[in-house]
Amino acid sequence: MKDNRHGHHTITRLTAHIVWSTKYRYHVLEGDIKVRCRDLLVQICDAEDVRILSGVVSKDHIHMHIEYPPKLALSDLVKRLKGRTSRLLQAEFPNLKQRYWGNHCWAIGYGAWSTGNITDEMVQEYLEHHRNPSNKDNNPFILE
Repeated sequence: MKDNRHGHHTITRLTAHIVWSTKYRYHVLEGDIKVRCRDLLVQICDAEDVRILSGVVSKDHIHMHIEYPPKLALSDLVKRLKGRTSRLLQAEFPNLKQRYWGNHCWAIGYGAWSTGNITDEMVQEYLEHHRNPSNKDNNPFILE
């Protein structure tokens, strides 16, 4: 498939849905701040070799559906996205710096869910197809 990433000895397609919110859920992502935040997210993802499949910058939170390289830990990516956008947005918009006196415009934490082109059921069927029929126990993890 053309959507897969090809390395020297690998083929991957790692996708995730990530979400994080503004500190105190303040509605600060509006107007010029919203536009600049979106532009910064695109720039950071380009620099990190991350493909944005879709995304939404809402008034108080961000949703992104991304595809990322296997060398990049999702937690590191989110840390970079939140850290760089927070620092740059507060530098460019003084009203944010006044509102968020602790230099953090994002709430602690984030949500992340893996996504993909196959379901859990498809994986189970694949594993069942490859399971040796001579193994009769119900071990959920079988090495054959």
